[in-house]
Amino acid sequence: MTVSTRLVTLDDVPAVSALYLENLEFLRPFEPVRAEGYFEPSGQREVIGTALERHDRGECVPHVILLDDRIVGRINLNDIVRGPFLNSHLGYWVSQDVNGRGVASAAVTRMIQVAFEEQGLHRIQAGTLRHNIASQKVLARHGFVQFGLAEKYLQIAGVWQDHILFQLLAHDRP
Repeated sequence: MTVSTRLVTLDDVPAVSALYLENLEFLRPFEPVRAEGYFEPSGQREVIGTALERHDRGECVPHVILLDDRIVGRINLNDIVRGPFLNSHLGYWVSQDVNGRGVASAAVTRMIQVAFEEQGLHRIQAGTLRHNIASQKVLARHGFVQFGLAEKYLQIAGVWQDHILFQLLAHDRP
């Protein structure tokens, strides 16, 4: 099993759309309510196109997660802030059929390298729903430490939900 990540491209739209559509019920408890067509190829073309524009401006690093060269999820460094902050927000998801097999963990390892070695960031922040124990374990394995609770942080599945906040600083990475 070889896990890797790479910059998403517009050529990935059909595969990413199909993966989302296959995983709708699995992801629904962890996703915001999305506009009609978001998961369809036309919606994903817009999402990925916008992400690539933001990447060109240095505001995000949008990757796909690959398992033996098959796209099995997405992982992003979002909301990159330069200057004295040098911060980003990490977000990721993997397909249900590879969940619990170390794929997300391997992808997070790669994005930590991207954040600190390629992007020169000082800090990565991540938030998880209170009940997302699996994601909390992935973050803890990579040295992320809990630093707070954001009440009603994001509207997920149509409800404002609390998130546990984690961070990893460049000088604290394992």
